[in-house]
Amino acid sequence: MLFLTLVVATLSYFMLSKPKDEGMVVMSKNEERPTRKRYEVKNFPTPNYDRNRKNDVIGVVLHHTAEPTVEKSLAILTSPTKKVGTHVVIDTDGTRYIMAEPEIAAYHAGLSILNGQEGCNYCTVGIEFQGNTLVKPLTDDQIASGIEYLLPIIEKYKVPLENIVTHEMVRMAYKQKYPKKRCSCKVDITPTEYMRFMKALREIVKE
Repeated sequence: MLFLTLVVATLSYFMLSKPKDEGMVVMSKNEERPTRKRYEVKNFPTPNYDRNRKNDVIGVVLHHTAEPTVEKSLAILTSPTKKVGTHVVIDTDGTRYIMAEPEIAAYHAGLSILNGQEGCNYCTVGIEFQGNTLVKPLTDDQIASGIEYLLPIIEKYKVPLENIVTHEMVRMAYKQKYPKKRCSCKVDITPTEYMRFMKALREIVKE
């Protein structure tokens, strides 16, 4: 009995004195891995879309609303007289207002060309960021929520990152092809905010 006690004591000593592996990080069963913030999603359908044609998604067009409040933006994007729509509006706190499913051809791009394809209403998803990036940059929540919205769309429709563009870019492509046609330029979102958004998106896609 004394011998058994000595063996147990010796084993206990070596187990307790064994140095810990500094390179190992052990998580308890109840410890959760950190997750990204998830944003509130609200349905807010727009009537402003083409009921006769499908949206064959190959890209995404980024806009800003240029309106002072999200309420004003939503009112315009649901007005049957304005006849402008989008797929989603992203408020400054990251809340997303879903206005149309990606397959719906919402009226968000007007006269536009992406990679030689005219009429971006019928080949792109429109994202409207609440606010005016000529005056104020996108919030971190807007960028994070926009990426959260985009990731499943990129995967489902195999959208290359180079096909995620701004309204200004697709409008300028149209004006270059049709220089004599009268159409206004669009600066939404700004090049600076576009590059900021794309940098954040690329970092997430790499993970």
